[in-house]
Amino acid sequence: MSALLLSIVVPVYREEKNIPEFLRQIRPVLAALTEDYEIIFSLDPSPDQTEEVILAARALDDRIKLLKFSRRFGQPMATLAGLEYSRGEAVIAIDVDLQDPPELIGEMVAKWREGFDVVLPQRRARTGEPWIKKLVARTGYDVINKIADVRIPPNTGDFRLMSRRVVREIVRLKESHGFLRGMVAVVGFRQCLIPFDRPPRFAGETNYNRFFGSLRIGFNGIFCFSTYALTLSTMAGFAIASCSFLIAITYLIMKLAGFPFPLGNPTIVILVLFMGGIQLISVGILGEYIGRIYEEVRARPKFIVDRAEGFKS
Repeated sequence: MSALLLSIVVPVYREEKNIPEFLRQIRPVLAALTEDYEIIFSLDPSPDQTEEVILAARALDDRIKLLKFSRRFGQPMATLAGLEYSRGEAVIAIDVDLQDPPELIGEMVAKWREGFDVVLPQRRARTGEPWIKKLVARTGYDVINKIADVRIPPNTGDFRLMSRRVVREIVRLKESHGFLRGMVAVVGFRQCLIPFDRPPRFAGETNYNRFFGSLRIGFNGIFCFSTYALTLSTMAGFAIASCSFLIAITYLIMKLAGFPFPLGNPTIVILVLFMGGIQLISVGILGEYIGRIYEEVRARPKFIVDRAEGFKS
């Protein structure tokens, strides 16, 4: 099966309003680059008419393809499925809501032709996003890049171009978390950044929780690409034990010096509550790692395809 020049992977869920405008904007961009392309919609089963809209577009253009899953696996797995089914020499993952501007594709392809294996659009502005999401994102990238084993460029999302050899290595990875930014960083190869201003969503409401979704991505970056949290928990344990020892010596000295102590000293309560909180935090950190180990050991399929339209066996 011969490779195409360019594959566009678009994870979708409840996006019937965005798909027509997305296709209207991206087709001229792709046509200016090549006629040898495919657009793969990776569809989590949706309660709206998203599937019908895609199939109607496919009836007019067989370069539009559909992967529909047996149940909702989430955007990360939908993206990975699209990468696995893609055939392009270069593959671009992009959102359908037009916050990832299709007009950047030409510049991304030009950088790939210069020899870059990964081209990352980097957001200068995040129009329409609440301050809390911007704060969580900025803090998360700072923390991840200080403690993780790999560096993830800040203010980048899943919108990126990857060469065929990068996609091949990503598909080989066994991780079940689907954190594409981290997986691309693990694979490596030559990368470059393209700054852009991110526009607001074209239509509809996002299916992504702006606060907890960002936290979940951040936790994947911390726990899946670093063991620093375990080290930090151990260090906190030693520090608190040392403080407790020093406090005990201080009380002994004060007792020998004749200082009076009221009954039910509140310091004991404070120390007990503090120690209990640290213990619960440490157990929670262990739980995060153990939960991810459990997910990996089960080795369940990352996705299950119910319907594949436009793909040759």
